[in-house]
Amino acid sequence: MSLYDVPVHTLGGEPSSLAPYRDETILVVNVASKCGLTPQYEGLEKLQETYGDRGFHVLGFPCNQFMGQEPGTAEEIQTFCSTTYGVSFPLFEKIDVNGESRHPIYDQLVGSVDADGYSGDIRWNFEKFLVGADGSVQRFAPQVTPEDPALVAAIESALG
Repeated sequence: MSLYDVPVHTLGGEPSSLAPYRDETILVVNVASKCGLTPQYEGLEKLQETYGDRGFHVLGFPCNQFMGQEPGTAEEIQTFCSTTYGVSFPLFEKIDVNGESRHPIYDQLVGSVDADGYSGDIRWNFEKFLVGADGSVQRFAPQVTPEDPALVAAIESALG
């Protein structure tokens, strides 16, 4: 099954998939509201605003697997993201990104290798996967900020 065909739910609980983004460039990020890296929401929103009209989309997947840093309900997460960081990009249901209940989307992503040669389990909140329209996947460590020149260059390259 393709990454784009895996069933997901929106943060509001509606059935969905990544199919609408099949021919576009996406940045899949596991997000959390109570993490030291949470301010990355601001940079992610800026990426969405900068490149959204070129077929780029940030897709956020809240996850509570790292020290309980995403404890909120769907409504609390949505309110926090929109009022604190002005998030306009899609947020999906809270999921597990590691372990036996890892979401199938992350099953497909964790084999990708980052610039340091790491692949495997998600290390922390805000790990990023840039998926090009051609299906190529580039992985970025949680500490790589949305403004990082390597990530920006990869996005611009993927967008052509």
